[in-house]
Amino acid sequence: MPALQPLQKSTCQAIVNIFETGRIHGDYGQVTLLKNDTGHLTYGRSQTTLSSGNLYLLIRGYCDRPGTWHGKELAPYLDELQNKDTSLDHDTRFKDILRHAGEDPAMQLEQDAFFDRVYWNPAMVSADYIGVQSALGAAIVYDSKIHGSWHLMRAATQKRLGTQGDPKFTTPQQEQEWFITYVETRRDWLANHANDLLHKTVYRMTSFQEIIQSNKWTLKLPILVRGLNITEEILLQPATPLHTEDQLGTPLLRWIRTAPLQGEAIKQLQQALQDHGIPIDVDGVFGEQTHLAVIAFQTRHHLTADGIVGPVTWAQLQP
Repeated sequence: MPALQPLQKSTCQAIVNIFETGRIHGDYGQVTLLKNDTGHLTYGRSQTTLSSGNLYLLIRGYCDRPGTWHGKELAPYLDELQNKDTSLDHDTRFKDILRHAGEDPAMQLEQDAFFDRVYWNPAMVSADYIGVQSALGAAIVYDSKIHGSWHLMRAATQKRLGTQGDPKFTTPQQEQEWFITYVETRRDWLANHANDLLHKTVYRMTSFQEIIQSNKWTLKLPILVRGLNITEEILLQPATPLHTEDQLGTPLLRWIRTAPLQGEAIKQLQQALQDHGIPIDVDGVFGEQTHLAVIAFQTRHHLTADGIVGPVTWAQLQP
């Protein structure tokens, strides 16, 4: 496999997360149903599909985990998922449970493990097979494995280059030249595909072309993708939010709509926000008012405005 550093792997996945859900860390609860999409219902950080059978495998894995928030609610749907029952496309209750399950740390851990196993690891085997060494090359292969038709486009690129067989890179220059052609080939294919849905995904290749033009083959940060700035600070923030009633700073603190957090730690947070000029009641309840106050503070200080109090936000809040 390509010898990627952990931060490079996170950057690869962040790029594809942005493509799939519009968020750097991905949206674990995102449910999508596009008209005429043969994948039917799609779900999660990397948008796995009902028709592939992978949605069944993901939900089964989640239900098998101990202590899940919504495992008992999703278990009755396993037979329909296994049978790829497309009536689930329009099952409002099922989709609502999926959205709420995306907030469960157990679901987020399951998705991280699942998408590594189903997409990332096979992508890195394919990358290793042709001799990929660059982080950007690995990201392009990973994106194609998730989006589909990697082998078809690999062959089409070879044809465009007038070469036979599979590519085998021996130098960085050879690899870079091949991926420049690959991205152009895949972009043309997406733009002219018989399936109109694929026309709307040309931006994926446009984004890679912009990174190539910046000569960021190592994926050195920061990298701007579709208006989102991927930085080391953001990537090092835990992607799996946790919460605590007793302390702030090391774990994350976030508002859970169905059961707002309460306690002295919340008062401490609210007082800190108030000290920074953010109007808020110090009532010890992390509800909507506190959530919006945190976003206001993060926006004012040019932090990621997600309403989550992690180590970076808390460090900025402390006097």
